Formats: sequence, C-alpha cells, structure tokens
Amino acid sequence: EEVRALLIIMASAIVLVTLVLTAQGLKGSESFRLSLFQVVSMFTTTGFATTSFVDWPGVAPYVLLFGAFIGACAGSTGGGLKVIRVLLVYKQGLREIYRLIHPQAVFPVKFGQRIMTENVIQAVWGFLAIYAFIFFLLLMTLLATGLDFETAFSAVGSAINNLGPGLGAVSAHYGDIPDTAKVALSIGMVLGRLEIFTVLVLFTGMFWRK
Repeated sequence: EEVRALLIIMASAIVLVTLVLTAQGLKGSESFRLSLFQVVSMFTTTGFATTSFVDWPGVAPYVLLFGAFIGACAGSTGGGLKVIRVLLVYKQGLREIYRLIHPQAVFPVKFGQRIMTENVIQAVWGFLAIYAFIFFLLLMTLLATGLDFETAFSAVGSAINNLGPGLGAVSAHYGDIPDTAKVALSIGMVLGRLEIFTVLVLFTGMFWRK
C-alpha cells in the first residue's frame, strides 16, 4: 500500500508539472522528460537535478519542494516524513470525520490488511508534532538572520528532509548565507538524517539513568 501510494503521488505530480511546463511553450515530450526526472529525484530526496528547476514557472518548483516533505518509503535511506506516516495521518483524519458522523461506531485504522494499534498512531502524531516544532524553530532562526521567507523555508525543508536543493538565495549554493544559518541547517540535517527521535533521546535524563 505504501509503494502504491508513493507511485500515485509521484504520477500526479509528474502530470501536474508536465502540464505547467507545456503551458509555457515546451514540447510535451521534453516537458514530460524533465518532469519525470525531477519529480522522482526530489520526491525520493535524492536531490539530483538535470535542469534549473527553480526557474520553472508557477507552482512547479513548489510541487517538487513539498514532495520532499513526503519523502520515500519507510526503511529506505530517503528523507522526509516517509509515506507510511503521511498515509497514517491521512487515515486518522478520515477516522475522526467518521467518528463525528457516527460517535458510537468503531473505525480501526488499517494499513494493508493490518490494523494499526493506538500506540502506533500516537507515535506517528508525536513524530509529526516534534518535526513541526523543530521545523518552526529552525525557520525562525533563519528568518532572524535576515533571510527572506522563501529562502529560509526551502533551506530548512531541504536540510531536515536531507534533500539538498533549495529555492531563493540557496538555489545555487549555501555559501552566501550567514554562519548562524549554516549552523542551524547543519543541526536540521543531523536531526533529519537520524530520524529526530534518535537524536533527541540522547538529551533526556531518562536515557542516561537507564
């Protein structure tokens, strides 16, 4: 189910980006080729680029950037939230809507043929909350150094998702941003690479007492 969802998401993004590029005058085959490579590269957080996609018109660059937030499948070396977490959050959201309609009914969250326990759902929400909190702190730090919002947001997203490419002032390289921003992004890269909880647990007293 996770692989199927990833393929559907990427296929939808490829179609959207292809349409955007074609509308700007590129040939359909060229638009599809560029879209296919960049969507797969960015959504799997591989980070390779065969063209300056930051100069693409309209929503196209942002589709690629936000695709990296979803990331690859669980167990892979890709970054991002991971597809399975996004799917479980989506299914949990649907369950809450169903509960409003039928408060007394029981709606288990299933992944494939397996029913997810409440502990798993809570762990996913906990990860998402910590992820969002750290993202916010890093974003505020970069904005405090004087970077514009597009540059700061894309840089933090690129770092914490282990992507690489960014938008705005970091579209070419990160050499010109302030040192404080570089330190903050380095911390984000470590947290993203080690799945956040693995790093944060080292700073809890309970871990060392154990």
